[in-house]
Amino acid sequence: MSKISLATMPHRFLTAAVLLSVSAFTSSVLAESTVIENINGYTLKDNQLLKFNAIKFSNDKIDKLYLPGENVKPGDSANIIDGQGKTLIPGLIDAHGHVLSYGLSLLRADVSATGSEADAVKRVLEYAKNNPQMAWIQGRGWNQVQWPSNQYPSAASLDKHFKDTPVVLGRVDGHAIWVNSKAMQLAGISKATVDVEGGQIIRDSNGDASGVFVDNAMSLIYSKIPALSQKETQHALKIAMRALASVGLTSVHDAGISSSNIAAFKQLSSNNEMVIRVNAMIDVTDNQWQQQMAKGPFASDDMMLTINSVKISADGALGSRGAALIADYSDKPHHQGLLLHSEADLRRLIKTSMQAGFQVNTHAIGDNANKMVIDKYQALIKETKSKHLRHRVEHAQVLRIEDIPRFAENGIIASMQATHATSDKNMAEDRLGSDRIKGAYAWRSLLANNAVIAAGSDFPVESPNPFFGLHASITRQDKQNQPINGWYSNEGMSMIEAFKSFTLDAAYAGHQETIIGSLQENKKADFILLDQDIFTIKPEHIWQTKVLQTWVNGKQVTP
Repeated sequence: MSKISLATMPHRFLTAAVLLSVSAFTSSVLAESTVIENINGYTLKDNQLLKFNAIKFSNDKIDKLYLPGENVKPGDSANIIDGQGKTLIPGLIDAHGHVLSYGLSLLRADVSATGSEADAVKRVLEYAKNNPQMAWIQGRGWNQVQWPSNQYPSAASLDKHFKDTPVVLGRVDGHAIWVNSKAMQLAGISKATVDVEGGQIIRDSNGDASGVFVDNAMSLIYSKIPALSQKETQHALKIAMRALASVGLTSVHDAGISSSNIAAFKQLSSNNEMVIRVNAMIDVTDNQWQQQMAKGPFASDDMMLTINSVKISADGALGSRGAALIADYSDKPHHQGLLLHSEADLRRLIKTSMQAGFQVNTHAIGDNANKMVIDKYQALIKETKSKHLRHRVEHAQVLRIEDIPRFAENGIIASMQATHATSDKNMAEDRLGSDRIKGAYAWRSLLANNAVIAAGSDFPVESPNPFFGLHASITRQDKQNQPINGWYSNEGMSMIEAFKSFTLDAAYAGHQETIIGSLQENKKADFILLDQDIFTIKPEHIWQTKVLQTWVNGKQVTP
């Protein structure tokens, strides 16, 4: 029997000596039973916290939890690790993110958290200087709502510095892009270019394209950007998965991916290069989406990659005023947002996917889009007898009060992102007014009506850090713990509810609650070690939690 200590340094990193010991020790851990003892362990059982002080696992599965009063015996394991009293919890699950986009965001220009349009341009200039080989400069993260002007940016500010190199910058929510004139020239954009259905070209006072393209209009530009190679795609995916693991995510639901992205994941899976679990949704905008469905649901032998759902987008986002509302935007008369499909097309996409035996996960942010999606679900779930597939509404952001009970009634899961509320709080009521806001980000109302909420972040729209999401779920505050007492705090969650939304309920939303989401015998050995006890500290400090180690399938994958 061998023994090792998880000695730690401040801010999450192990000492070099221990890292070397763990590395040398890894092969034996995989082949034999391992016990991590002297831990402050928590998991959910029957909607209550279960405490334990040691965990035993063999290869990828849990053998035993040692409850308070139980001691590890010398013969219990070939390898014993001293957990140094650290907190151990199930690996957290993000039910809605974008893995490839996140990986690319780590490789491209970051214009998030900029103070102005000029500040964003400066960031792009710095990126271009450090990456002179780029034929197209791409980036993401701008948000005009956070700028003093509160106005969309223009191609002109980019043109001053980028006359011959196309520049494409995604808005923070992914529902609009800001481009320069060179990009528009390569795309053949002129005053005569008409808006595409479900999209909008923002124009200046002369009717010329200003440089911002919303929702489906983005395809006019994106279609001209050279596609990623498989090597580039796999590189970005690996970078993303490693970064996601570092913040404590052991599984993510990838919300809408292309056939080439699926191929890249399958190759990584075949090569045993999946760092975390990915539950991927087939995107209906891919021209091969029905061929992908025809292959049937997919699961790798180690359950690191699963594909059993389809992603549809019904509308745009609130920040870019693309979310489809029933009545006019409160801050823009005669504008009700954008529906990305006609009702007939939306019904066809949903029905085709349900009939193929796939879970349907539909993006809906505005109250009109949510009503339309729930209407279609309610009718088609009965018609296709597919309630057992646990269809989902992704975001479920602005709801009519009368639509809230329909989630549980029809077995529909609300896949929601807590940090959207704390990011949107400065503009959401401007967009919606004081009445509609009562049905927005309505977590408590949904839970009170027995809905299942699967938590996520929508990374890279928001940070993938799940402790930011746990904090926001409970406090309804940003990381500065503002506003005092929380934003519409009556819609907040309890700690147990928030924890469940990132564990068992997120697993349930992916049809994986029997293998992940909690720690118990025969479930997968997916867990994380933390630097503080999230169940005993003050809620305002939860977002500061650091992950010391992440284990997936019984393997330590970080640091």
